[in-house]
Amino acid sequence: MAQIREKVDVCVVGAGHAGCEAALACARMGLETVMFTVSVDSIALMPCNPNVGGSSKGHLVREVDALGGEMGKNIDKTFIQSKMLNISKGPAVHSLRAQADKAEYSRSMRKVLENQDHLTIKQAEVCELMTEEIPDSCDGNGNLKKRVTGVKIFTGAVYEAKAVILCTGTYLKARCLCGEAITYTGPNGLQAANHLTDSLKELGVEMRRFKTGTPARMDKRSIDFSKMEEQFGDERVVPFSFSTNPEDVQIEQDSCWLTYTNEKTHEIIRENLNRSPIYAGIIEGTGPRYCPSIEDKVVKFADKERHQVFIEPEGRHTNEMYVGGMSSSLPEDVQLAMYRTVPGLENCKIVRNAYAIEYDCINARQLYPTLEFKNIEGLFSAGQFNGSSGYEEAAAQGILAGINAGLKCQGKEPIIIDRSEGYVGVLVDDLVTKDNFEPYRMMTSRAEYRLLLRQDNADQRLRRKGFLAGLISREQMDHLEEKERMIKEEVNRLKKTMIGASAEHQKFLEKYESEPLKTGTTLAELMCRPELSYETLAEIDPERKALPAEVIEQAEIEIKYQGYIERQQRQVDQCKKMEKKKIPENIDYDDVDSLRLEARQKLKQFRPVSVGQASRISGVSPADVSVLLVYLEHMGKFAN
Repeated sequence: MAQIREKVDVCVVGAGHAGCEAALACARMGLETVMFTVSVDSIALMPCNPNVGGSSKGHLVREVDALGGEMGKNIDKTFIQSKMLNISKGPAVHSLRAQADKAEYSRSMRKVLENQDHLTIKQAEVCELMTEEIPDSCDGNGNLKKRVTGVKIFTGAVYEAKAVILCTGTYLKARCLCGEAITYTGPNGLQAANHLTDSLKELGVEMRRFKTGTPARMDKRSIDFSKMEEQFGDERVVPFSFSTNPEDVQIEQDSCWLTYTNEKTHEIIRENLNRSPIYAGIIEGTGPRYCPSIEDKVVKFADKERHQVFIEPEGRHTNEMYVGGMSSSLPEDVQLAMYRTVPGLENCKIVRNAYAIEYDCINARQLYPTLEFKNIEGLFSAGQFNGSSGYEEAAAQGILAGINAGLKCQGKEPIIIDRSEGYVGVLVDDLVTKDNFEPYRMMTSRAEYRLLLRQDNADQRLRRKGFLAGLISREQMDHLEEKERMIKEEVNRLKKTMIGASAEHQKFLEKYESEPLKTGTTLAELMCRPELSYETLAEIDPERKALPAEVIEQAEIEIKYQGYIERQQRQVDQCKKMEKKKIPENIDYDDVDSLRLEARQKLKQFRPVSVGQASRISGVSPADVSVLLVYLEHMGKFAN
């Protein structure tokens, strides 16, 4: 029987937020790329919350953009409300969040993909990974390594490839649960991918079963918004992408609304817990701790009298409203009764029921920090398939996996982003270095260097890596270098401009309730006072030139937080020394005397690539790290 057989450079399996970024990265690097999806209508689908960004997630979107990705540009074109979160706190935790028009977001991203050179979209289910053994290539555990050679789809067609990137999201052996009703589909009733899991298991890939969920969608006409608090966007919108003209995002915005559950809501939930698949033992997968269902909230936070509920539009051309904060897998009748106890939802009509979804994913400790499988060369993975949750986490992994798959095809060194360089680095390091028994969600508290990893400086941190990969143009780099030059010049000018204790200056300080001067000082030293800013100092700084807002923002942060930034940079420099000490791939930890048994077991299990990564593995103590360092130095075994 005739069989279709094609040759490409890269196969991307999945077209969600990870798959889109991975496929675009490879194609933009000049590699012939094919992206497989169970439905072309699911490209860049937002099956759950209708927004991009948020606390820490906004940082990830900015970093994806800095590397040359598409998510930030796409949400800038399709948002309907935008808000900068945490503005009452320091710049380290400022996070941009935009309400998306879900249909437009998907449509716009699909248009970009369809018109990208070197990229082909194929609606098909990938059911088998093709590999070959690599002679004389045992890993540290004595297993023969394999190399991926392509994929086979359900129709029997074969696509030979140098690299494959798995971005299967929540589709692998997926099933959706709404009370006793179970459908064996992916999100939104789309076809599940039921065959690839078996192929992965045959290759020795360790699989896991995770679960996530989504709330109901309501008919806008059935909601009484007068009983809710209206939530507005920012007056001045800040774009996600460093390439977006800020004037282009100053649009008329839609409102969201805030309401709350109450004791009656909680009572209905408690009375019907036995009908919840979560508590009835029907669900096998582990759910996300930081995005719990309303059932979990009521059980685990029994002392709370109410929980926030956000009513958010799904788009400008639909009446569907998203009920944020009330995801559930309770039966339909219980859902309706429960929702109708919430102020404003007393007469609500459900368009789509809430449901939980279970799916297969992997234990990400099987991956290098490049997101390549340790035992299957050329096979990369990204997104929820790696045990994470969220569109932004998926996109961040997608672009990194895409870049590294592309670089591998080109015979170049991979890019690794460490914890001091980006939230992407924190995310990937946490996934590949720690045992994650639940869907991983990014949070600012996970980043130990968050004052350095602000969303506002993502371009300065990561643009050069995107340029080296071929995703950032020379023109974009010139713009960044000019911006950095202006920041440096303005900081130096502010540090050198002296202000005397004249009557005029004392009057200015009195106006802003600031301590009077006893002697001369600089503008930079005055700016460090919390009650003063770059903007207010304009009154006593007649020599300043007009500068772009992004330059002013960076100069002010650099001056106000200089001491904290320098202290954190010293910590980074210390840790970098450990990251540079690479561990040979074939090291035999049984040869390392004085290692504790637990440390030896964990090191064998995770196979860290550096001493720095080894130090972050649970069960490996500082004493174990010292023993490892002595062994590697004594044996001269540090990898180059």
